[in-house]
Amino acid sequence: MATRVAPHEMPMIGQRELVLLIALLMSLSALAIDGMLPALDEIAREMGVAEGNQRQLVVAVYLLANGVGTLLPGSLADRLGRRPVLLGTLALFALLSVVVTLVHSFEALLVVRGLQGLAASGLMVVPYAIIRDQYEGDGMARLMSLVGAVFIAVPVVAPSLGQGVLLIAGWRWIFFSLAGCAALGALWVWARLPETLHPEYRQKIDVPVILRNMGVALFNRAAIGYVLGTSLLIGAVFGYVNSAQQLIGEHFGAGKWFPVVFGGTAAMMVVSNIVNARIVERFGARRVSHTGVLVFIVVSCLQVWAAHYHDGEIALFLPLMAINLGLLGFLGANFGSIAMQPFASIAGAASSIQSFFRMFGAAVVGLVIGQAYDGTARPFAHALLICSVLALALVLFSEKGVLFRRLNGPKPAAAE
Repeated sequence: MATRVAPHEMPMIGQRELVLLIALLMSLSALAIDGMLPALDEIAREMGVAEGNQRQLVVAVYLLANGVGTLLPGSLADRLGRRPVLLGTLALFALLSVVVTLVHSFEALLVVRGLQGLAASGLMVVPYAIIRDQYEGDGMARLMSLVGAVFIAVPVVAPSLGQGVLLIAGWRWIFFSLAGCAALGALWVWARLPETLHPEYRQKIDVPVILRNMGVALFNRAAIGYVLGTSLLIGAVFGYVNSAQQLIGEHFGAGKWFPVVFGGTAAMMVVSNIVNARIVERFGARRVSHTGVLVFIVVSCLQVWAAHYHDGEIALFLPLMAINLGLLGFLGANFGSIAMQPFASIAGAASSIQSFFRMFGAAVVGLVIGQAYDGTARPFAHALLICSVLALALVLFSEKGVLFRRLNGPKPAAAE
């Protein structure tokens, strides 16, 4: 069973329903990215964008803004509570999804996509704080893996859903659909999610206090290596997402089968998150994730070999890519729970600053990787290897050079 902290005065939502709700909230941001990948060509044609890498900006701008926006929601949630921040986030996300449907220039589209990314930042920050409010340690890692198994199913089906919308309507209806999903999420939060913030952990809206709490969360050695390591690994995946339509659809010649191929590789993350949820409490988040990053490096070496000596052979690329993505199921939730472990009393601020470095850093890395696309898989393969080796070095820094330890958990960090 997941390790649960002392209950609040308000009744807690059931674990299964909490997993589904958190997964839905986090999935909205994934839908805003992966659901529109099949529409990039149509958007580019309609708005006169001729250069292939330029259309990646529709995704990259969203991701960059999403990363920047993560600095704010956590501190607001530490003061106002989780529910009002989530409801406000969902309302703004729905509104901006509708605004996207009204634009008619590429520049305006990028501006609104950036605002949408800012609005969606709360959907990445507050759910981590909600889970940390109620669970800790390997139990938190287990719950995050269950969330991940549902959440990551979205990239598997999102391109196909987007393609389905395109078959019966224009690309703008993808964003109308996003607005509807956000409205459903808001209704679910309003009706079923109690306030999970412990009353004694409520923080002041005071800039020095916020900065101090963020500094505590950022400069904790036990956490920072896992935060930055996650940023690099997610960044490699963002690079894949940014260039996937060109890499798979054009370079490897998948064409109209792109949504199926893309979804098939992403499906491995669902499987690995389910497996991780079953084994993490037995073996510990550190042992599982440290093994995962070492294997990731080995598979990335094979990606480099394949890109140089068998470039263009999709039969080699896809199995290796599926393994790389599958390994993330043993890394993301575990790295995140380890990094959040010391910060029960400042979970919102910790989630904000950690999410900022995870998401903004990953967006920058992903943008660089995507823009490096040269018509082959080589830049992406090199990026996978570099990111995974640096992630291992950062983990070694946090663990003071010793891997595979299983700890009872560090003492909570002090708050203002």
